[in-house]
Amino acid sequence: MPWYVLLVLAVACERVGELVLARRHAAWSLGRAGVEHGRGHYPVMVALHTGLLVCCLAESVLLHRPFLPAVGWPMLVLVLLAHALRLWCVTTLGPLWNTRVIIVPGVPLVATGPYRFLRHPNYVAVVVEIAALPLVHMAWWTATVFTVANAVLLTVRIRCENRALATAAIRDGVTSAGAVSRTP
Repeated sequence: MPWYVLLVLAVACERVGELVLARRHAAWSLGRAGVEHGRGHYPVMVALHTGLLVCCLAESVLLHRPFLPAVGWPMLVLVLLAHALRLWCVTTLGPLWNTRVIIVPGVPLVATGPYRFLRHPNYVAVVVEIAALPLVHMAWWTATVFTVANAVLLTVRIRCENRALATAAIRDGVTSAGAVSRTP
């Protein structure tokens, strides 16, 4: 169990680092006349991701969930793959990556890296991580509840992002669509 606590704490530290980076990127984007969209759902997203980490540990400890190697090891591999995909997204987007939906006028859609293959690859990483991280230590209630809650939130988030990108494309006179995600 101590290693699982360390894993969840490492994910929490990564999230804090992402927030610091996102703040820096937000300042960069807003300094270039970027416009933020979807502020209303952002606190819900932060609460969901924080709650996930707390509940992973709480369920595992309070309900004495065991580590079952047949499930735990494959889930750990999925968590690591999700992390690698997230890092690929962040490095591909550079200063455009953010935890908020901020559209910078005149910046073309990103169609390189994982965005060649998927419109929202970072959300794939988030979905995998939210399902897999709790299951590393059999916190199946947490995996179920947060996967469903995340599906609802991502429906709102992706619609918001797609509307913002479509509005920017119309405003900037862009007629072709490419793969993009400017958020986590």
